[in-house]
Amino acid sequence: MTLKGSSLLFGVVGHPISHSLSPVFQNTALEYLGMDAVYIPFDVPPESFRDFIEGMRALKNLVGLNVTVPHKEVALRLADRVSDEAKAIGAVNTLKFSEGLIEAYNTDWVGFLKTAQMVTELKGKKVLVLGAGGASRAVLYALKKAGAKVYLWNRTQEKARSLAEEFGVQLARDIKTSLMEVEVVVNTTSVGLRDDDPPLFDYNLLTPDKVVIDIIYKETPLLRRAREIGCKSMNGFPMLVYQGAESLRLWTGCEPPLKVMELSLKDYGYPIEHSRNRLQTFQQPS
Repeated sequence: MTLKGSSLLFGVVGHPISHSLSPVFQNTALEYLGMDAVYIPFDVPPESFRDFIEGMRALKNLVGLNVTVPHKEVALRLADRVSDEAKAIGAVNTLKFSEGLIEAYNTDWVGFLKTAQMVTELKGKKVLVLGAGGASRAVLYALKKAGAKVYLWNRTQEKARSLAEEFGVQLARDIKTSLMEVEVVVNTTSVGLRDDDPPLFDYNLLTPDKVVIDIIYKETPLLRRAREIGCKSMNGFPMLVYQGAESLRLWTGCEPPLKVMELSLKDYGYPIEHSRNRLQTFQQPS
């Protein structure tokens, strides 16, 4: 990669950011597309985020930023224009810069929906969503758009109740009972990111007929148990790539080279064998 004075700038901002794999597949995509551009990570603590964004407005060669934890909700409030999806979700993960103005989008919901459709159809399915944090908002939005019947569970019931009311989904009060009733389980929490995290529930309650999706991009203890008993399962790697691909499309107008992006992550654990069998046609719900 050779940078010039004409190079366009893309990036991802979060705190921390050193774990992010977005620069790996986004730079691969930009190079494949033949663009004079680079995608770099920005580690910005919450107290400096507003100043960072305002400073970015002055960069004439900045095209777009992905936004990750913990800035997604604040970024929405700093944008000049916000997409309908981002407004409904209440958070953004994609900013587009043009003529000093900032447009805000959320592509996380598309990333999750495409990931889920790799392993199951969602329309009419009963889905238990674990967690009521920022990540669950995009997942709830996607599931509602897909026509699933959604149940929301969180360790803090009051937080789950508030979010369930906002998105018009059912509150799951008892996880054991809910697990018997649903067909799909989705973990949107950070539990499982570390192997010594205490489990969300007794994973022995899972049965082989369940579909288990964890948005963390590694094999978590939850996914390990699901695989052991024969559940269909998927980690968050495809969601990471799909949401990034949608961001790239918004920024450049180009068709993202999805296969190239996926292959760039094969050494990091991307489930290439699943991507070969994914649903070939994906229609965003209207």
